[in-house]
Amino acid sequence: MAIPHEHGGNVFAVARNLGLAPERIIDFSASINPLGMAPGVREALTQSLDRLLHYPDKGAAELKQALAAYHGVDPAEIAVANGSTELIHLLPRTFPGRKALVVAPAFAEYALALERAGWQIDYFTLSPDVDFALDPAALGERLKAGYDMLFLCNPGNPAGNLLPLQDVTRVIDLCRESGTFLVLDEAFMDFCEEESAKHLVRGNPRAVLLRSMTKFFGIPGLRLGYAIAAAETVAQIVAQQDPWNVNTAAQVAGIASLADEGYCVRTRSYIDEERARLAAALAEIPGLQVFSGRANYLLVRILRQGVSARQLREALLAKGILIRDCGNFQGLDASFFRVAVRLEGEDDLLLRALVEALR
Repeated sequence: MAIPHEHGGNVFAVARNLGLAPERIIDFSASINPLGMAPGVREALTQSLDRLLHYPDKGAAELKQALAAYHGVDPAEIAVANGSTELIHLLPRTFPGRKALVVAPAFAEYALALERAGWQIDYFTLSPDVDFALDPAALGERLKAGYDMLFLCNPGNPAGNLLPLQDVTRVIDLCRESGTFLVLDEAFMDFCEEESAKHLVRGNPRAVLLRSMTKFFGIPGLRLGYAIAAAETVAQIVAQQDPWNVNTAAQVAGIASLADEGYCVRTRSYIDEERARLAAALAEIPGLQVFSGRANYLLVRILRQGVSARQLREALLAKGILIRDCGNFQGLDASFFRVAVRLEGEDDLLLRALVEALR
């Protein structure tokens, strides 16, 4: 049976259904930096308004230079996009194949992109009973069945688990040995940048690393993402992209975000501290199991019989709090939900609402 393609962050639709202003809802369903945009982004956008009289820089040259400096790669190894979702949908249409393997639970757009391109999809499902650990040897055996493309997200979404770099290195080697094109989605890796595999894929023509500026840099409304890959692979991707795919405001915001090193340091420090506090508090609520994570969200399982994540979501919505029901993720059931790490006061509101709802 097909898994429904749903997402968190649908705060506008939820607000309309409730007859509320979006600002009245505390959105824990979308994992966006609670500190907001980098301070210089607003000013940079204001100063760039006159640029909107012109077409965007088609090649996003200045943004590519900024990204290359940020990651220590060559600009020719970067393809920028209208969010990393553009790239997710582009890759199955750009690189030949018919059979794909998705490491699950996973972002629903992988399957949707593959379906639209006519690919057959299989899943390599990780178990919550072992904290969603990946066994490279078992994956290697599965790849022997003959897969043209593998989708892997690290840190996992929605699990939040961080695969050790040595395991990711082994996956890269396994894909090379089996002739499988690897799509490694690091949409949340900015929160633990030191664990990135970016320097392992840039010389591999059969691998692409995806990154997003939505989550860490707090600009989801501008839609900005990019890929890091070998220069020849990037050239193939760019050849398939629509012209002017990244607007001027997104380019300006991206450059300003990358320039603020202090913002990056503050974000990582705050998320690490608040995530640990929120996880400990959630674990103290009877009937909940919290999974460890390294991103800006936590996956939680309801252990109490007769209570589903959907029911809990509806109960919290009555209090203006929106969580992510994870029952539609491949490999998860109706007992799982995800919450973003937000500001301390907002997290405290969530905790109190959960205690009341689970009495």
